[in-house]
Amino acid sequence: MLNTLVPAVLKSGTDKTSDSDSTTDQGGAEMPDEPIEMPKLAGHAGRLTQEQEATLATFKSSLQKADLYTPGSGEAKPSHDDATLLRFLRARRFDPVKAQKQFADRIVWQKQHDVDNLFANFPTDEFEDSRRYYPRWTGRRDKMGLPVYVYQLSALTSELQGEMNAVSAERKYQRIVVLYEFMLRFVCPLCSSIPRQMAPTPVSAVTTIIDLSDTSLRQMWNLRSHLQEASELANANYPETLGATVVVNAPAFFPTIWGWIKGWFDANTRDKIHILGKNHATAIASLIEPSELPKQYGGKLDWKFLDAPLLDDEMKKVLPEMPRGPFVFDGDTLTVNRPKEFVPPATTNG
Repeated sequence: MLNTLVPAVLKSGTDKTSDSDSTTDQGGAEMPDEPIEMPKLAGHAGRLTQEQEATLATFKSSLQKADLYTPGSGEAKPSHDDATLLRFLRARRFDPVKAQKQFADRIVWQKQHDVDNLFANFPTDEFEDSRRYYPRWTGRRDKMGLPVYVYQLSALTSELQGEMNAVSAERKYQRIVVLYEFMLRFVCPLCSSIPRQMAPTPVSAVTTIIDLSDTSLRQMWNLRSHLQEASELANANYPETLGATVVVNAPAFFPTIWGWIKGWFDANTRDKIHILGKNHATAIASLIEPSELPKQYGGKLDWKFLDAPLLDDEMKKVLPEMPRGPFVFDGDTLTVNRPKEFVPPATTNG
């Protein structure tokens, strides 16, 4: 959610590189409306060098010895697929020791927050309502095949912010977690099951449009703590889930905002964030076909923020309509299922 599940600006990896070459380390200055380079697939499944293949094997062996990973056997699937393991390796530049530390921390965090049960049994109505506060999937994909999310900050009216803040800080945190889990357990596997340019590499990240039109400085300030928490959650527990993020309609005060938030992101993540003003047609068109892009961003898709995902024709062959609530998509059987931890609500006999 970044829509992301979180504002998808906040979906990130955790590489540490030099700040000097960051395209957004220029005071948050608006970038020219030029084509954006598609995300590179080096280090992804199906695109590994021999050295990276060896590192992945070493990583799996080490995780298994530490009881953090179970390989597949017969019809049984491994505890974690290669796409997941490679996200942690890429986040740590294929250093298996550092990647294992982050992976182990993630497992501890997952148990502490009972993430599997939280996701499986999250109330359907609350799940659907929570989508209004975060990046939303359009139901479409970019040119590579990554799901396209949109986050329109002006949609977070004072009324919606009041609703969002009406629950405890813990519950807001849980909502973000559940939406991230849905992105990785449903949206990405679904998009991996559809013909795509990046095949055979599975989809494990999203492309996001952050729309700052009609957004006030006060609104950004009021959201700062919420966005920072979401960013830290993504950095630690959902690394390398950011494909490209395009910030459009950036207002004149955005350099001030960028000064507040750029420290939340490592340099590798900042390089994936492209800040544009009202002229953004060329940049977005280099990433997303017009038929897959909402009209308000120069495309032909009749989709607005707060709309449900509008699935494309290829996706409808696999999934006629989106389910309501926290489901998972099985890419092997092409089926929509409840998580195995799901407990049906008790019924009362009258």
